Amino acid sequence: MVNNDTLNPHGNIVIGIDPGINATGFGIIKGAGNNFSLIDFGVIRTKAALPMAERLFIIFEGLKEVIKLNNPTTCAVETVFYSKNPKTSLILGHVRGIALLAPRIYGISIYEYSPLEVKKATVGYGMADKHQVKEMVKRFLGIAKGPPMDASDALAVAICHLNSLNFMEKVIKS
Repeated sequence: MVNNDTLNPHGNIVIGIDPGINATGFGIIKGAGNNFSLIDFGVIRTKAALPMAERLFIIFEGLKEVIKLNNPTTCAVETVFYSKNPKTSLILGHVRGIALLAPRIYGISIYEYSPLEVKKATVGYGMADKHQVKEMVKRFLGIAKGPPMDASDALAVAICHLNSLNFMEKVIKS
């Protein structure tokens, strides 16, 4: 069920997060109906030589700063990508925990979408590759130069959420 506070006719500001230990992408979009406008995007990078706790702290602090600067109303996070390597999945789980905690401490509602859902919502095809997603993100947002891949993925998650809200709004009205 969609909360009425997320169906704002003046626009929702959504932060999309693509968790990663080396690079956590974020993208912030304002959406009203089918009109999307880019607010901000970027990548929070960590150095492999740092201890895990320090890397997680850098991601946490980076996300908090981005949230404070942009005041998103909702957050969309990509769900776990299951890796064949259990260690990789475990590390990604730690980063996802940070990606879920950072917006939550500001009272922001969080929604999660699978990679398949994100690709379907942006490209229309669940098996699309990262370059196809990036091209569609550029088209949705009307930008000539694409953001870095991790930020593009985060923007795609935000677009997925806004498209889901648009769909739910139409269902509720009918």
